[in-house]
Amino acid sequence: MFIGHYAVGFAAKRLAPRVSLGTLLSAALLLDLVWPILVLCGIERVRIAPGDTVMTPLDFEYYPYSHSLVMAVVWGLVFGLLYFALRRDRAGALVVGLLVPSHWFLDLLVHRPDLPLSFGDSAKLGWGLWNSMAITLLLEYGFFALGILVYLSTTRPLDRIGRWAFWGLVAFLALGFASDVGGPPPPSVSALAWMALALWLLVLWAWWVDRHRVVVLPQGTANKA
Repeated sequence: MFIGHYAVGFAAKRLAPRVSLGTLLSAALLLDLVWPILVLCGIERVRIAPGDTVMTPLDFEYYPYSHSLVMAVVWGLVFGLLYFALRRDRAGALVVGLLVPSHWFLDLLVHRPDLPLSFGDSAKLGWGLWNSMAITLLLEYGFFALGILVYLSTTRPLDRIGRWAFWGLVAFLALGFASDVGGPPPPSVSALAWMALALWLLVLWAWWVDRHRVVVLPQGTANKA
């Protein structure tokens, strides 16, 4: 899944209003943030194979360190414990820790059976919805719209940055996903990995946006995010 992961991070602001949107998105995207680093280091492997599925030309040959269920849980525990050690926010740490393995379960919907449970010869799972463009687009944009609506109902802008930088991020993600769907395959694996590292910049963008928005509490009062 692509922008569906962002949707979960946006929506999680309702459950963890004290946690920065940048942190929430980095947790929801963590497996994809780690993956290009491991590919560039030669630890994990991907092959560019146009037609592998309708939605993506990538054949994920080996990626248990970033995308196995076991390691998704481990990454979640590490991220949650690290957040708690830094912030002493138990509720926030729990949400952050659960966001990380949520990535695996969303990918389960769309990947063909290439998501490993563990290492070695473990079973590989995937429902294969990437073989239907219509269903994939409905899921991705449906989840994304819902996540944005939850975030908007939880926060409001403090200034023009909080309003326009937020909508700029939303537009960039929505249009970026559309261009990926209709665009050519990456020229090489290394180019793909370097482009994927740009996700870190989107996390920083989200952190910046959230600094200029305020959390609206259920009773109608406001508290700075």
